[in-house]
Amino acid sequence: VEGPQVGDLNLWNAHDLSEHFYSGKTRALHGTHLSTGDRMWSRFPKLRPMATNFDDTLDWYGFDEFGGSVHDVIGTRCDPYTGRLLSGSDYHYCCHSNLTRALSEFTCLSLKEAEPLVHDVLNVFMCTGFLRDTGQYFMKASPVRPGDYLEFYAEIDLLVGLSACPGGDCSAEHSSDTAACHPLVIEVYDPGGGARRRHQIPQPSAYDRSHGT
Repeated sequence: VEGPQVGDLNLWNAHDLSEHFYSGKTRALHGTHLSTGDRMWSRFPKLRPMATNFDDTLDWYGFDEFGGSVHDVIGTRCDPYTGRLLSGSDYHYCCHSNLTRALSEFTCLSLKEAEPLVHDVLNVFMCTGFLRDTGQYFMKASPVRPGDYLEFYAEIDLLVGLSACPGGDCSAEHSSDTAACHPLVIEVYDPGGGARRRHQIPQPSAYDRSHGT
């Protein structure tokens, strides 16, 4: 709301935290970057849509000349373990840690109980892609500006976690306190009683889970 900022989004079933967003299957079903009409799917065994992308003010961006686009499901989330691996130092305010603390505080789970429930994210507003010559993942400055938004329709009751990434718009420094960061806002709207009555909650996968036995 004050400047360009990307965020890391987690979704959980509000009544069953073991059912959460499955970025890999979402990527397989819709592509590397999400846009209007795409859905966010839950993990096995339920595999059902958790939310549908209803509106996106960055739809205009498409894919740029480098193959970059916004709202990716190819990256994971900045985390202290990779930070320790690459730099040898600990940084505690990365998106993985932010989401872990938030989930712990909201649910009263311990940090050790909450951390395994934090999962690969939708990188909201982040501009990413793969380099054509090496196939490596890249990030570049996000085109997001104050007033831009991504709007979802919740298909089931959701618990939502969003971390403002310490990389700011991810144009330079990452997983540190160097980048300029700005607040992100979540607004929840009521579609009205009529829409709620008409809504059909997606059912879990009908697979019998016998796995051939």
